[in-house]
Amino acid sequence: MTALPPPSKRKLGLVIDLDTCVGCHACAVSCKEWNAGGFAAPLTDEQPYGKEPSGVWFNRVHSYEVAATDAQPAMTLHFPRSCLHCEQPACVTVCPTGASYKRAEDGIVLVDEDKCIGCKLCSWACPYGAREYSEVEGVMKKCTLCIDRIYNQNLDERERQPACVQACPSRARHFGDLADPDSAVSKLVAERGGVDLMPELGYRPTNKYLPPRPRRAGQDAAAADEPLDTAALPPVLRWLDRVLSR
Repeated sequence: MTALPPPSKRKLGLVIDLDTCVGCHACAVSCKEWNAGGFAAPLTDEQPYGKEPSGVWFNRVHSYEVAATDAQPAMTLHFPRSCLHCEQPACVTVCPTGASYKRAEDGIVLVDEDKCIGCKLCSWACPYGAREYSEVEGVMKKCTLCIDRIYNQNLDERERQPACVQACPSRARHFGDLADPDSAVSKLVAERGGVDLMPELGYRPTNKYLPPRPRRAGQDAAAADEPLDTAALPPVLRWLDRVLSR
């Protein structure tokens, strides 16, 4: 079985804001587009225009209807899912060939497809359903954090982030070093109470989820009738108010 490296000084990963994710699937589509020609290429599709299409997707977005409670109204929760690049990934330790491995320098979990025999042990060990089996190639594939992008010196520094982060229109996805307490992602996790997915399993995922903020079940009628003080608005909003009030 495959051994894990010592804990890395850097822990590159994602912070996903469930409060602002709108379920548009831009992350999934941009991930598919980039990785179809990148480090993990190809991401094959089978019968894409048939009755039962299937294929390899590193990012998937699930939508759930959350029932109303006394504290908040009913809501739709969009939940993006991909590899969490765990600190203690069972998908690595069960691999019989060393194809699944964790990088010592940044904590990213990858698959060496030249060593993969398609036994699917890693997919059985992963409780998050983050492994993707390619029926065409007979190997396992997974999110690479766009490793061929984040370290690409030919790209502008602002573009050296995963494709899913760059494409998100609501800025629900954030990328950075979660081992650095002073990084933007670590501060975001601390401020918003970011959580691990299924922490009881002990896999210690690097990626964090920011829980949705509480919604108000109703609004007081008097507060709803209170006039808006436009003078207290920022300049941009004051301008927008004048334009819309014409």
